[in-house]
Amino acid sequence: MGRRVPRSLGSGEIGTNPCKGVVMSTTSDEATADPASRCEEARRLAEAGDLERAARLFEEVLALGDVPQRAQAALGLAVVLGDSGDLDGARAADWAAIETGDEEYGPRAAYHLALGHERAGERDAARRAWEVVAGFGNPAYLPPAFLALARLADDDDDHAAAREWWERAIDTGDEEYAPVAAHDLARRLLEQGESARAQRILAAALRLVDRAAAPYAYARLAAAIGIAHLDQAIGAFGAVLEVDGGEPEVAALATELLARTLPLRGRGEEALEVWRRGLADPPLAEQVRARLRRDLPAEDQDGEAGGDGTVWWEPHVESAICASALPALTGEVFAALDDVYALVAMRYAEGAGDLPAEAHELLGRAVRVPSDFAWGRALHDSFAERLRSATGSQEQVVPPGWPEAPAG
Repeated sequence: MGRRVPRSLGSGEIGTNPCKGVVMSTTSDEATADPASRCEEARRLAEAGDLERAARLFEEVLALGDVPQRAQAALGLAVVLGDSGDLDGARAADWAAIETGDEEYGPRAAYHLALGHERAGERDAARRAWEVVAGFGNPAYLPPAFLALARLADDDDDHAAAREWWERAIDTGDEEYAPVAAHDLARRLLEQGESARAQRILAAALRLVDRAAAPYAYARLAAAIGIAHLDQAIGAFGAVLEVDGGEPEVAALATELLARTLPLRGRGEEALEVWRRGLADPPLAEQVRARLRRDLPAEDQDGEAGGDGTVWWEPHVESAICASALPALTGEVFAALDDVYALVAMRYAEGAGDLPAEAHELLGRAVRVPSDFAWGRALHDSFAERLRSATGSQEQVVPPGWPEAPAG
């Protein structure tokens, strides 16, 4: 199946001791005296790696007919044959245990059978086996069975059946599987726009988890609850903008909150459209633009702004904010700056040469422009290292303190 039942489901309780609960010390003669002793001796042999002799003892118990240990022996044989690579024999033994109707070993055998089909990629057979597990009604095996059936249905796009199985798994209150089922169901509910219901399901599941004992499970559920709250917030902010004749101040606030929240859910294009609508709405445009620019520096004070009071790059910054593309724009700007700096700094590092003194000083001023910025030292050092590497020198080509102490 596409999504696997947690590994803890299929390990210790079936594979290691098919006759769990029967604890006896036997000799070889005693092992032939009664079915329980044979089952225990077979278990001991299997754990010691003697699978062939273990299988023979389990088969001897089965040959006795309808004895109380028949289901135990059949499951034990299924495990031993499976470990030996005889999958067909293992499955036949699982069915022999299932057909006894034993309330403990019947569902365990169906459980073992289901895991085997899953490992083989046999989805339909796995589903039938999980349904058998569920049909036994043993509370110990219902949570993993419900979860497995939910995931199989979900993989088949049978959303109604998947939801029903997830809900049944949640209703068991199992500390291990109910939270997993709640997380899976909530994910689908969020995709379908049912964020409030998803939040309630997740919050209830979180109460089942011991934060100290299961920090990973707790963190997954807590993060999912946060996502559900984000989706509810998106719905609430969107509802504000659907109201005709609302207060412009409130609508502008909702515009900003919606546009800044949507990218957190991977909905950047929708955020861009929200900004555009707000900026194009005359009653809102001024307030929306002020909110859009809230993190930008104050307008230029040195008389370098354009006729509308903004410097040339601010429209590009605003567009990047609207499109949730500010990191990309930043990368582009630094890449261009790095190239320009390298061209100017290379010539400056060569010394005055035949350059007029004024021109060389101008180059120096240009190279020192970044020095007053937090990232300036990194740019200077990066150029110095690149120049050293390009010349093949083992020592720095430019003097310490570059560019305040230029070469030449």
